[in-house]
Amino acid sequence: MMTVEEAITGRQSVRAFLPKPVPRELIERIVLIAGRAPSGSNVQPWRVWVLEGPVKEEIARDLAGRYDRGEVSPREYNYYPEKWREPYLARRRACGWGLYGTLGIGRADKDKMHDQHRRNYVFFDAPIGLIFTIDRDLEQGSWLDYGMFLQSIMVAARPFGLETCPQAAWLIFHDTLQRRLGIPAEQTIVCGMSLGYPDPADQVNTFTPGRMGAGEFVTWVEKLTD
Repeated sequence: MMTVEEAITGRQSVRAFLPKPVPRELIERIVLIAGRAPSGSNVQPWRVWVLEGPVKEEIARDLAGRYDRGEVSPREYNYYPEKWREPYLARRRACGWGLYGTLGIGRADKDKMHDQHRRNYVFFDAPIGLIFTIDRDLEQGSWLDYGMFLQSIMVAARPFGLETCPQAAWLIFHDTLQRRLGIPAEQTIVCGMSLGYPDPADQVNTFTPGRMGAGEFVTWVEKLTD
């Protein structure tokens, strides 16, 4: 078994998976482990919708086709800022162009960029697709709790040989997902996630974006101001 440190530091967003199926009991075990994530007053705001087999394939065909035709909806919430600024803009560009560079996709290769982004909507061929929802009337604290739950899924999957890719890309199809998955109107979609066994031979899985050193985001408070 890997250590907690190994599970966290070795995690990456995997974008190519093997067709090997994931047993339901293993998925249930992972989400139960993740369900131990802390939440304020133990409200446990998460809801998980699991897609596999023909259901996953049908929704993937539908939404990938809609993406090709530009039939997308306005997001219910902005995952990213409406106006980018530094240092976040530079980090975003480094991540995006680093991924495309790994795949040999240049800045003029619009069709190849489209095809790569389209793979979000087939869950990168992972055998399992997850859609996460939260009650609309919950506040920011519950969304913070939700992030800990999502991280717990991604980390808990790794000791079993599984990897993940969290995906905000699904937000442009929130209305279709809501209708076709039977998600109640009082819930909103947080994000999606691909889950499965990684394909070690695929070039895309060699990409890992850089991380800041502790000195870049930690401030040691030596004295208080008046």
